Amino acid sequence: MKLLVTGITGKVGANFLPAFLADDRFSGWSIRALCNNRLIDHPAVEALRGSLSDARAVATAMNGVTHVLHMAAVKESPELAMDVGVKGMFHLLEAFRVSPTAQQFVLISGDCTVGHIFHPYDSPVTEASLRRAYPGCYALTKVLEEVMLEQYRIQYGVNGCCLRAPWIMEKDDFRYVLSFDAQFGGPAWHELLSDDDMARHAAAEAVPLMRDANGTPLKRNFIHVADLVRAILAALGNPAAEGQLFNVAMDEPVDYGKVADHLRSRGLPSVEIATPYHSNWLDNTKARLLLGWRPQIDLRQLIDSAWDYARAPDDPRTVLYPG
Repeated sequence: MKLLVTGITGKVGANFLPAFLADDRFSGWSIRALCNNRLIDHPAVEALRGSLSDARAVATAMNGVTHVLHMAAVKESPELAMDVGVKGMFHLLEAFRVSPTAQQFVLISGDCTVGHIFHPYDSPVTEASLRRAYPGCYALTKVLEEVMLEQYRIQYGVNGCCLRAPWIMEKDDFRYVLSFDAQFGGPAWHELLSDDDMARHAAAEAVPLMRDANGTPLKRNFIHVADLVRAILAALGNPAAEGQLFNVAMDEPVDYGKVADHLRSRGLPSVEIATPYHSNWLDNTKARLLLGWRPQIDLRQLIDSAWDYARAPDDPRTVLYPG
């Protein structure tokens, strides 16, 4: 078996590779990576340089491949969004469709396709919920990727599987999600607070207790990268994943009220922030049922691991994209 991976140098890819190589189920598999800006240097990986927007480069990378794990993405970069998110997906699927060796295509998507906190839902968000992207080119490209994979199954019988993940955390990410000083991701505090308020909260090492449009503590979905990697490994080569879309998230969304309560026990004050956002629950029942997958990192572990994480001198915090 030969696995082609895109996005192997990103957060998920860097965690996926050692887990994949250590899993006995995949002994005997080989791995190839199609890279563009950052080229991986690893003895177990055959690295090819090329752009997803280049059909020839994609066709070359697909030669002899049995499985594809497509993780490459760009965030809010309109000049690249169509090349990577649309043309890249199309080229991969076309090369996969005509390949005599291709067996399974796994796409990593996100809950931006259902709008996460931007759109209200009166019940848990399941795989049957309508796609309702939030504003921006990143969410648009993810919707188009999911639809293309779905249509290639309908049109050509392609064996595709999509894992839809919410915001992915590792190391001290979650600490910076809650920072008023060196913020990671969104919502951008300057849209909700004055500069003076942000400076005061940062000096106090306060954490945000965001409230949703109804005034209750906001509930937003997250997943630890280790749990997402376990879901990928559970789906690869698994007949139960054939043609399926799976929500892959923590068993419960992160409740900002519970986060504030827990961090108060660590001596950190909280500050309430009114927002226009909506609490939602990404339901992972289908992945637990069909893949036998279970997230192992709960809310307390997510918080404590982020606050307890100590960076080594050779482990600088590097943000490859805003969130």
